[in-house]
Amino acid sequence: MLYDIWTVFWRDWIVLKRRMTKFILSRMVAPMLYLIAFGWGLGRSIQVDSGTYLDFLVPGILALNSMNISFNSITPVHAERIYHKSLEEYILAPICPDAFVLGKVLAAVLRGLISSAIIILLSLAFGAHFFITPLFVFVLILNGMIFAEIGFLAAMKIRTYEEMGQVNTYILLPMSFLCGTFFSTQALPELVRCFIELLPLTHTSFLLRSIGSGAVPSLYSVAVLFVYAAAGLWLGSRSFRRLTR
Repeated sequence: MLYDIWTVFWRDWIVLKRRMTKFILSRMVAPMLYLIAFGWGLGRSIQVDSGTYLDFLVPGILALNSMNISFNSITPVHAERIYHKSLEEYILAPICPDAFVLGKVLAAVLRGLISSAIIILLSLAFGAHFFITPLFVFVLILNGMIFAEIGFLAAMKIRTYEEMGQVNTYILLPMSFLCGTFFSTQALPELVRCFIELLPLTHTSFLLRSIGSGAVPSLYSVAVLFVYAAAGLWLGSRSFRRLTR
């Protein structure tokens, strides 16, 4: 199974490697705008409990970025299933369905990590201060896996390209602004806050912010991300297996 996972992953890596320069340049645009507009512009007039608003903002941008990149990196599977009909090649190939899902998810996570590394370098250049530990990277990997799995599940279920866009509108976009990325969830009404704090991006933002500041991370948040990742992998694998019947 490990060889099958590597085969699927390697195919996506070859595609990414040939487009690496364009990928890196395109992933610098949004972080630069966030850092300039919120970090330098709006951030100068915002006070936070510890450090600067830029230090508060960067972990949120990392969580937001790894969500978007991992999700969008795997959505081409939808075009392979609906339009190109090339997904049947994987179905007919002598590989384990679970290996295909894992290979695709890990390839999307890699894109998210490369994009996160770009943001880290840019934020350091802008004067941000935070710690990067193995747990910090592991949380980014977990977050990427969760949203890559959501993207894969959407690709298995949704029938049209327009409906794939609605996933961004109704799921990713609200989380982008409400899940502790730009401001603390404590500012939200209690009922809304209780719901928002059930979502995976909120726990990723909490963990990255606490680890980056040197505080003790919440094991509860780590456990929540594990549950989301395990559930997403199971649902994605089950959906892909149904195509093989």
